[in-house]
Amino acid sequence: MPVRSSTTSVLRWPDGGSVERALREWASREVPRHPGLLRLGYFGSYARGDWGVGSDVDLVAVVSESAEPLERRALGWDLLDLPVPAEILVYTQAEWKKLIRGSGRFAQTLRHEVRWLFGSPETAR
Repeated sequence: MPVRSSTTSVLRWPDGGSVERALREWASREVPRHPGLLRLGYFGSYARGDWGVGSDVDLVAVVSESAEPLERRALGWDLLDLPVPAEILVYTQAEWKKLIRGSGRFAQTLRHEVRWLFGSPETAR
C-alpha cells in the first residue's frame, strides 16, 4: 500500500515554560558577569503567554550606572545560548525610573508585563 509523503514543513518552537526555564538558567550565568546589575527581566509575548512560532524574547536590564551609550550596552550580554532569538535593553537606574514613571505606551507595557528573573522590586523603582 502506498504511503503519502508529506511535503509540508513542521516547525517546532519552544513553549513558554521551556523558554522561562532557559531564561532562568541563562540569568544564573549572566548575573555574575554584570556587577552593577540591579534587575533583569523579560517582557513581550513570552511574558504575556501569547507567544507563537517565530516569537523572540524581549529582555530588560537595569544597571546602577553605565558610561556606555544606551545603544551599545547590549553588546556586553551573551544572548546566543537562549532557545529563541532575543534582544536586551539595558537602562541605568536613573533612566529606568524616568521611563517607568512616564505615561507613554512603552512605559505602560513595561509596568504591566515585565517578569523579573533577578532583583527585588524596590531596586528599579
